[in-house]
Amino acid sequence: MHTAVQLYTLRNVGEPTAQLIERVGETPLDGVEFAAAPTEDGVAEALADADLTATAAHVADDRIERSTEEVVEACDAVDCATVVVPYLDESHFDERDAVAETADHLETLAGLLEPHGMRLCYHNHDHEFVSPRGTEGRSAFELLVEETDDAVGFELDLGWAKAADYDPTELLRRFDDRIPLVHLKDVSADGEPVELGEGVLDVPACVDAAREADVEAIVYEHDDPEDPIASLAHGATVLDDPHQAR
Repeated sequence: MHTAVQLYTLRNVGEPTAQLIERVGETPLDGVEFAAAPTEDGVAEALADADLTATAAHVADDRIERSTEEVVEACDAVDCATVVVPYLDESHFDERDAVAETADHLETLAGLLEPHGMRLCYHNHDHEFVSPRGTEGRSAFELLVEETDDAVGFELDLGWAKAADYDPTELLRRFDDRIPLVHLKDVSADGEPVELGEGVLDVPACVDAAREADVEAIVYEHDDPEDPIASLAHGATVLDDPHQAR
């Protein structure tokens, strides 16, 4: 199973992306996931020098729709074949019809990328696990998986699922054929981001479940690390050996 870090974790380090990639190359991780379309100079060369792969790139839905060719060109330049919509707000999930419209929207975006040999995934937060009006207790996430075809994959954020009081391992078992990517993130009982092993996520069980679900990549992310460089090192250590979680 491929391991990576979401570079959003390192956004406050204050270094160019190429230097951040160099730092990741000093860890046991296999790749990086970009927090935006990778347009900075030197990124492809930095990946090659660090022997890392471009796992995926987070790109806002409106940019994919408005600037498809630019997104494709940027991703092609670093041999990145997966584009992830990182966020859609609560209004996309608050009603049954809204979920259906969101599913159509994601399928449209997937259709824009598919001719270029790229796939689309959607990354959840916690608000996708509400029960939309017009449903019988089922979450918007579950409905979204059912409403979309196989052209739309999911990057299941385990920490956000746990914050919404869902069992991430059960979600991986249920939807294993639709989840090529996983975000490994720990959260406190209040849903705040914390270092792996300091929160309520059963990190070893989640990593085992991801392996059993045959996910392609598991991506470490911390939304608000106190020390991003130390957090990178710890996340890489845990992905190398999940029982090293504090």
